[in-house]
Amino acid sequence: MTGRGRFITLEGGEGAGKSTQQRRLAAWLRQSGLDVTETREPGGSPGAEEIRALLVTGAAGRWDAMTEALLHFAARRDHLRQTIEPALQRGSWVVCDRFADSTMAYQGYGHGLGRPAIEALYDMVIGRLRPDLTLVLDLPVVEGLARAQRRNGGERSQQEDRYEQMELAFHERLRAGFHDIVAREPERCLLIDAAGDEDVVAGRIAAAVGDRLGVAVR
Repeated sequence: MTGRGRFITLEGGEGAGKSTQQRRLAAWLRQSGLDVTETREPGGSPGAEEIRALLVTGAAGRWDAMTEALLHFAARRDHLRQTIEPALQRGSWVVCDRFADSTMAYQGYGHGLGRPAIEALYDMVIGRLRPDLTLVLDLPVVEGLARAQRRNGGERSQQEDRYEQMELAFHERLRAGFHDIVAREPERCLLIDAAGDEDVVAGRIAAAVGDRLGVAVR
C-alpha cells in the first residue's frame, strides 16, 4: 500500500454506540480493500491504556477538569506516537473510537474548562494533525445513559463508568459541546443521528463516509 492513510474518528456521549459502529465501519472498509487500524481513546497504546484506567474508573470527582485534560493529552501523545502516526505513514486507514474532540466536549464544555485551554494543549501535544473525518454520534442524554447502563448490566462495581456517574447537567453540556464542535468545523465533522436500530445507524455512517471520503462502504 502506498501513500498516507486516512484518519476517521467517532465521537459522542455515553451510550451513543461508538464502539459498535467503529467495529462495523472498520470491517466494511476492509471489505473495500483497505488496510485498517482500529484503536480507541483514552488508550490505544500500552502506555495510554495505563492512563485510561485512571480516567474511566473510580469516583466521579477524583480529578478536576485540568487534571483530566492533562491526563487525556498525556495518553493521546503516547497513542499518537506509538499507534496513529505509524499506521497513517504505512498507508493504513485509522478508525478511532474518540479523539481530541472528546476532551474538548467533556473537559472544555462539560467541566467548563473552556476552549482556549484545550486548544493550547492540542497545539502543543498534537500539532497540525487533524482527522480527515469526524462522525459525532448524537443521542438524547437520557437515552444514551440508559443504553450505557444496560451495556454494563446495571452493575457499577469494577466498570469503566466514571463519566456515566456524573450529573445529568454535565452530560447535557457535553452534548451541546459536540453540537458546537460540529457547527464550528462542518468540513471535518458530521452529526450522525444515533437513534434507532444499529443497522440503520451503520447505514448513515456508510453514506457519510462514502460522501465525504469517496469510499464505497458495503
